[in-house]
Amino acid sequence: MTSLPEATNKKLGLVIDLDICVGCHACATSCKEWNTSGYSGPLTDQDPYGKDPHGSWLNRVHSYEVVSETQSQTVHFPRSCLHCEEPDCVTVCPTGASYKREEDGIVLVNPDTCIGCKLCSWACPYGAREYDLDQGVMKKCTLCVDRIYNETLDEVDRVPACVRACPTGARHFGDLGDPTSDVSKLVEERSGYDLLPEFDYKPVNKYLPPRARKNGLAAADVKQEIPLSQPQQNSKSAMDLIFSWADKKLSR
Repeated sequence: MTSLPEATNKKLGLVIDLDICVGCHACATSCKEWNTSGYSGPLTDQDPYGKDPHGSWLNRVHSYEVVSETQSQTVHFPRSCLHCEEPDCVTVCPTGASYKREEDGIVLVNPDTCIGCKLCSWACPYGAREYDLDQGVMKKCTLCVDRIYNETLDEVDRVPACVRACPTGARHFGDLGDPTSDVSKLVEERSGYDLLPEFDYKPVNKYLPPRARKNGLAAADVKQEIPLSQPQQNSKSAMDLIFSWADKKLSR
């Protein structure tokens, strides 16, 4: 089994604002483009231009609707690896291929030692691991480690591809281990949430909840949730709805 570092020097991660994400999928497509480009692109595609295009994706966006008696609001929920502080996907790895970096807290997979056993994907409740059929190994979000440290790029481009591409500024990148960083302050100001905190994996990535609407749906007024692919259900509050829905979708 693979061990975790006792501590990391940084906690690099993402903060995603559910209030202004418009579900355009620019984050997903830019991630796909960056990670399939060039000779070192870690992702492969199977029949990407045919009748059944498919392949590995490291970033996905789910959409659903919450409604009150008189108002409704569509919420888009991006998901990718959360680079947890206590990731079971690392500790279950029998070869050490899955590991957490001490210098910045990023969780990665070494394709040279990965045997494709899929234990990490079974251990991850967030569905963040994907099996690459062409290469026979597991793939996951790398926080674009090949971009953020690349000094040949302009400084503005030294962020994950999904962050750089977001047209609304719904995605933020930085050191969440530094309480004075912009992302940490944002989480504090907006009451950022962990996804599935009951598992105690301590995800580094945070989600900012939708704000109450002045002339529309307020978070406290939400009575029901209608997922776009499921029948109507009763619930308690907007945030309960958001995360209970995510729990159902991501749990395996």
